[in-house]
Formats: sequence, structure tokens, C-alpha cells
Amino acid sequence: MGDHIVQIQRLGNIRHTPHFRASVRKFHCYAAPAYFTGNHRMNNHIGSRKTTYLLRSVFLFISLICLFATSSMHPLCAQSISPDIPLARGGIAPRSVEEQRVISSYKKINKAVVHISTQSTVFDVFGTSHQEGSGSGVIIDAKQGLVITNYHVIGEANRVSVTLASGATYPVLRVGQDPDTEIALLQMVGAPENLVAAPLGDSGVLEVGQRVLAIGNPFGLNRTLTVGSISSLGRTIRSENGRLIEDIIQTDAAINPGNSGGPLLDTAGRVVGLNTAILSRSGESAGIGFAISANQITKTIPQLIRFGKVLRPKIGVVIIDTDNGPALLYVQPGSPAERAGLRGARQVMRRGWYSGYVIDLSQADFILEINGQAIKSKPEAISAISQSSASKEIQLKVRRGVSAESVREILVQPILD
Repeated sequence: MGDHIVQIQRLGNIRHTPHFRASVRKFHCYAAPAYFTGNHRMNNHIGSRKTTYLLRSVFLFISLICLFATSSMHPLCAQSISPDIPLARGGIAPRSVEEQRVISSYKKINKAVVHISTQSTVFDVFGTSHQEGSGSGVIIDAKQGLVITNYHVIGEANRVSVTLASGATYPVLRVGQDPDTEIALLQMVGAPENLVAAPLGDSGVLEVGQRVLAIGNPFGLNRTLTVGSISSLGRTIRSENGRLIEDIIQTDAAINPGNSGGPLLDTAGRVVGLNTAILSRSGESAGIGFAISANQITKTIPQLIRFGKVLRPKIGVVIIDTDNGPALLYVQPGSPAERAGLRGARQVMRRGWYSGYVIDLSQADFILEINGQAIKSKPEAISAISQSSASKEIQLKVRRGVSAESVREILVQPILD
């Protein structure tokens, strides 16, 4: 008999089967999901016509009921039935104060968000190939045409360009980059004079539950706005090079591929973070996004402008993770670590004319504490050293080999590099 059901759900534009189109053409207020059955084939022609008239009558009756039931949803009906409900100009629903602040912030800042395009050359056994990538960025200095984004957006790309809200595209220069904090600073070449810049805010005054806005180019959809709240503060994530990034903002504002490098704003339109990563099984937004804090950006930019990188305290060691904790793999000759008497696991082996290296953990120093802080892994050790003051000696508590009897404390004067 071939019964089938067609489900159509469109607000204000319902598709009807040909059998009923003429009967409902004038009922514009009907906007509910429509369920339609297909025509039935009848052996008796007269019975078929009676069935047709009956179905038309039933449908007309149902449509009239829906017309009166939903008439209060129509702007004109709303004015006559509910005169106490205020309507905005043009029949638009009234906006709350919070909605208006979101709208105002987007209008003020969205043109500061740029679309970043990259081209990279990849070498493999089959020759060379070209890869293209994209992401987001935000203008922070209109006069100099400075743009900040995530380091992983540009990586080691050969060519990088930015596209403005106007559609104009400009090449950029790399001013500086810091893979450890996922921050990169670019400068537009030949930038126009009418650029819009987004001001950097103070992420130190943020509160959990505070409303935030994310603007970016997810899946190439330019200057898309999503709204959410701050879910947590002070998170720690791992950068692509394995370093720990601290003081991370967690938000439930939707962040998808292409949002990286775009701004996280407060409702006043100030940049409080730089959208960087998400936690997701599918690779798309699951309501857990992470942003580099604005205070980290503010601290990093001056060094990127002056040195092209961020100078951090270093002692000249290579650290590895082992089953017994973080250990020194290699100590650079002439480094502060060597002068302090630290030793790595890599030892020179010579037999006749042959020389090489062996890894002997029994001869290596294991890091237990740095400046009084217990160390359990390589990332923790690197982070603790890099956050130390370059003007003060770093206090290390180490153990030679796996024996707990050989624990000692030493002082190392770091250098900036």
C-alpha cells in the first residue's frame, strides 16, 4: 500500500504534498513541524474522491485550529492580545542588557579579528609537496599593524598572510614567536591606516562564571561569534613541544578548528585570552576550550619585539623522564650545570679507535626539588627552571643514581637564553 511519512520542520516555510497545497496556502501563521502521509490508491473511484474530500476537510479544520492557537505568536496578534509586552522597533523582541553588551562588543571588535592563511613545503621520499593551513588572529596595534596568534597556526610555514574583514589580504613578517607559550607576533606589510585594534585586558581579575565571547574563523567561517562562560582559571596544558603552559583559562564557549589564535573577550570587548586548544574526542567543540591568558601575552610581547623570542633562565642540561623520576641526560660543557658539578647519564665510551656514548643512569643526577618545589616529571623541571629569576641562584636537590643515600643540594647560577 506504500504508506510513508514526510517530516518537514521549517519555520515560516512549510513544504506540502501536492494533494494539500491549495488548502493551506493562505495560512501563513502555521509554523509547527508538519507530518504528511502519502496518497493511497483505492479500487473504488468514488470512495477515493470521498476520501480526498474528507482528508481536505480534516486538514482544513486542523489548520484553522492551529491558526487561532498560534496567532499570539504573530507580531500583529501579539500587539492586540498582549498589549503589556513591549516590542522593539521593527517587531524585534526586546533585548536584555547583557544581550546588548554582547552585540556592542562584537560590533566594536569583530573587525580586529583576521583570517590567517599559511603555505608550507613538505619534503618526503616522493619529493616535495605543499600544504595549506588557516587559523585566526587579532590585531593589537593598529598603527604598527601587529597581530597576535598561536604559534601552531603558523608553525614553520613558508608563507603567511592575513585577510581583513574588508576582504583585503596582506603578507606579514614574523616579529617573534614563542613555542613554549604558543604565542606568535606578526606584522602586516603595507597595512591600511583604518585598522581596528582590540585592547588587551587584565586576566588576573577574571572570575569563574564570568561571561566571555570567542571570535574566530572556525571551518573558514569568518568572524564567527560564540558566547560562553569562564569554566575555570589557572589550568595547565601542554604545548606541542611538550612544555607546560600555566595560567590557562578554561571556557565553554564553542571553539572549533580554525578558532586557534582568535581572541577571548570579556563583555567590554577587551582581550582576556587567546583561544588555543580544546579537549574533545571528535576534534570539534565539546564545551571544554582553553585560552592563553592576556597577562601571559602582555608579559611575552615586549621580548618578542626586542629579541624575536622569549629569554628564559637556563642551566645547560637536557632532562629525560625515567621510571625513577626526571634525570639529567646531558650536561653541556662549560655550562652553569657543569660548573656546579652536575652529571648526565650520557657517558663517553672509548675502545681502541672506536668512541661512542652509553647511557648509564647510575652515574646521572636525578632532580628531586627545584627551589623547594617537588619535581615529578621533565615538564615540571623545565617549567620550574624557566620560571626562576635570572638574577638569583637556582636551588637544586638532586640524587646521584638510584641510591637515596647520595642526595645533595647545590646552587646553580642560570643564564638567559
